[in-house]
Amino acid sequence: MRTWAHFVEHPLPRQNDQVAQATRIFVAIARQAGAGGSEIAGLVGRRLGWEVYDQNLRDLIAERFHEPRLVLDFVDETRSNWVYDVLGTWGDNQIVPQEKFVLHLKRIVATAARDGKSVFVGRGAQFLLPRPRVLAVWITAPLKFRVERIMVEKRKSEGDARQFIRDADEGRREFVKRYFHRDIHDPLLYDLVINVQYLGTAQAVEQIVAALAL
Repeated sequence: MRTWAHFVEHPLPRQNDQVAQATRIFVAIARQAGAGGSEIAGLVGRRLGWEVYDQNLRDLIAERFHEPRLVLDFVDETRSNWVYDVLGTWGDNQIVPQEKFVLHLKRIVATAARDGKSVFVGRGAQFLLPRPRVLAVWITAPLKFRVERIMVEKRKSEGDARQFIRDADEGRREFVKRYFHRDIHDPLLYDLVINVQYLGTAQAVEQIVAALAL
């Protein structure tokens, strides 16, 4: 509750409201595991010449706030108690509470947003950015498609790929629900919903770029 109150009391600085309502200068991509959201974000960023913030957000947090980089992996878009399930009480002084990670995340996103024209992947970024300036995108695909993709990309068995997807999707869902009080699967949160199985990666990029011009 203290974390959420901090978000409400300290929103990101907004520039000229009239410009904000007319110009979308951020893309926030939420995604299901195995649907290729990170790949699409990278291609959108390259196409537009925009900065892309994805896993490098953890690097920025580690550098700016002097947090253990490896430990951040355990609290980034995961169930809040997973780090303790995995590490137990080992190295308690090195464990970063998820609430602390989210506060760091807010500050890093705010800093990145000042430069404008950026693509953010997951981590509730669309709720941290000025909504009128954000194109919010949901990248999805049927489970079978995502399982096959994870099997190839991560060299996992079908069973392990399914478990990986369950864990990742549930972690992201709980992360957004806990800290932003939203249901990540609610289609009304997004301006654009893309089924990658039917459109393909290249067309997904085209749709996002075209939507920015609307």
